[in-house]
Parts: sequence; structure tokens; C-alpha cells
Amino acid sequence: MKLPKIDIPDTFRKNTPPGFKLVKKGARDFLVVQSIFCRNGHSLLDDSVHIHGEPALKLTVSIGKQKGIMFIDSFWGSHAKLFSFFPGFIEDHVMVEAQCPQCGVSMMAPHACEIEGCGCDTGILFRLPGEDNRVSVCAKLGCPGHKLTITSIPSELVEAMSQINFFGEGADDLFGDF
Repeated sequence: MKLPKIDIPDTFRKNTPPGFKLVKKGARDFLVVQSIFCRNGHSLLDDSVHIHGEPALKLTVSIGKQKGIMFIDSFWGSHAKLFSFFPGFIEDHVMVEAQCPQCGVSMMAPHACEIEGCGCDTGILFRLPGEDNRVSVCAKLGCPGHKLTITSIPSELVEAMSQINFFGEGADDLFGDF
């Protein structure tokens, strides 16, 4: 799936949301997840594994009959992942079951995916700094659906940020022109 490039709104450049930082790569600005947690408050960023030069998010996952660790790119809108196991040839859109790698709490929560044709009603819930701030990601492997909730920013700006997607599979020059 080729994901469309959607630029970061100027409002986010001026007021970076809690849990994010702005990183300049080449001529472009990118939002990068800086603080993200399980529902028990454990940090999910792992400094031992970097993707695109930034610490990756670390989850314990089950995908089909395989179990292990999945590392997720912390660049907002990216869908790059690394696995501690070979997931094999997985059917398209198989469900991912995720847990916190520190305490084992389930990361799963209800999530009505808004991607046309997906139909998934389960997501992986991440907590951001702030009382009700969170990210919910579709639990179907390969689906780019995600929803951001940040209470201190107007909802139309949060919706604009939720639509940021890029870094489709096979991107030759990640930080060049898309």
C-alpha cells in the first residue's frame, strides 16, 4: 500500500503536541514520538533499537502462531516495523495482539477503524503525556488506520495530525521528496 504524503500543519510546527518532538531531516520537518506509555505507565520507547535514528516503540506481540517483540518506527505517520522473529508469510490483515513488554498488560482496546474497507473494531492503545491523551492504532497488520486524541489541542487540528501518513513500503529515499 502506497501511503500519501501529508505535510505537518504549521500549527503543530509552532506548538508541538505533548509526547512529540519536531525533527528536521533534510529540508522537511517530521513529528517524532518522544513519550508513549502502556496503560500502567511504562515507557514503550526502547533506546536499544533505533529506526531512522530515533528510539523505536517496543511491544510484545502475537501474530498468528508467532510470538515475539515488534519494534515500531517513532516517526509519526511511518509504518516501518522490525520483528525479533520471522513472522513468515502472513495473510494480509491478520490481527496483532499486543502487550507491554515490561508488565505484560494488554494493549488492546475497542477501535473503530476509519480506513475504507477495513472494518476492524479492535486497536492497540498507547497513552501519551496528559490525562486523556492517546493514540489508537488498528490491530490489523498492514492497515494504516490510527486515531490521535490530544485534549489540549482543538479537535480539527488533532484530526489533521491523525491523517498524516507517509513512508509506504519500499520508500527509496525516506527523507527526500515524496
